[in-house]
Amino acid sequence: MKLECVKEKLKEVVLLAEKLSGKNNNLPILQSILLIADGKSLKIRATNLDIGAEFEIPAKIEKKGSVSVPGNILSNTLNNLQKDKNITISLINNNLYISTENSSTTIKSFSSDEFPTLPIIKEGVPVVISAQQLTNGLKSVVFSASISDIKPEISSVYIYQDGDYLVFAATDSFRLAEKKILNKKTKEFQGVILPLKNTHEIIRILENTQEDVVIHTNKNQISFYYGGVYITSRVINAIFPDYKQIIPKGHTTEAIILKGDLMSTLKISTVFSDKFHKTNLVLRPADKLFEISSQNPDTGENTTRVDASLEGDILEISFNHKYILECLHFIKEDSVTLQFNGENKPLMIKGLGDTSFLYLVMPINK
Repeated sequence: MKLECVKEKLKEVVLLAEKLSGKNNNLPILQSILLIADGKSLKIRATNLDIGAEFEIPAKIEKKGSVSVPGNILSNTLNNLQKDKNITISLINNNLYISTENSSTTIKSFSSDEFPTLPIIKEGVPVVISAQQLTNGLKSVVFSASISDIKPEISSVYIYQDGDYLVFAATDSFRLAEKKILNKKTKEFQGVILPLKNTHEIIRILENTQEDVVIHTNKNQISFYYGGVYITSRVINAIFPDYKQIIPKGHTTEAIILKGDLMSTLKISTVFSDKFHKTNLVLRPADKLFEISSQNPDTGENTTRVDASLEGDILEISFNHKYILECLHFIKEDSVTLQFNGENKPLMIKGLGDTSFLYLVMPINK
């Protein structure tokens, strides 16, 4: 194997690939990434068997071949080649030799024969969506997924079709986020449950591209393809909770508030909240009163009165302030609507006038 390519392009994809390599002591080959030189391109592949990706970059191939190299060593090497534009890669005595105008490096390498292949999915009607829309949908809900693997179906993001929309949903049973992305190109998408860890990796790879992504699914896998990048992930064979039944159809108390005011008040509340991150809300619409308070016997207490448009019943209720703050980062509108249905019912948060995103959070029992 011998080739020449642009260092920055190779470094970019190796950094993405290296983070996918596994830490499986029983299969040490998974700690490596695979380089394949053929035709007019170099392919870089990495997998931990749960998620994998292959990146293709242009290269001047003098001699085709393939080799596996430790991902962290190759990544660190490329990251510290500061001045060189092009690099030459050769396979000499079964080791990888990297040379530039100013340096040369030899990396102990392994046979490519044992490196896993990536599943190719071609079933069904593909979904085409822009990478920015896809990552927007995933980012808008992934923070609500459970970090525990005890129930895999909620340590995940659920993606399904609803008419002309792709819908993204996640829950940890204490809160729920749903984001709808208009995509009239979607046809017959069956819906998948994407593992939480893999979702973060997919976002990391896709978030900086402006291209369209082609999605294929089957009962075990989902794949994403765009411009020389192919990603495949395991999906969870389970049933996502039927969350539609808990979305309130109305409300008994409503507050409309500037998002910035709510965020700054909640951040003050975090200073004085207890170990449960408890924040208390008092709404008295007739008195035009909306107060947010927290107290901690070790640090003190704070009460802040917030300007808001209020209507409905008097209400005193408590929430984990972290759960409310997290969702506000994904609401673009300047004002948010808080809708309540009594003491023990979930709060629904939406951007004012935005029907594409909703967020439910359960109160803390007194």
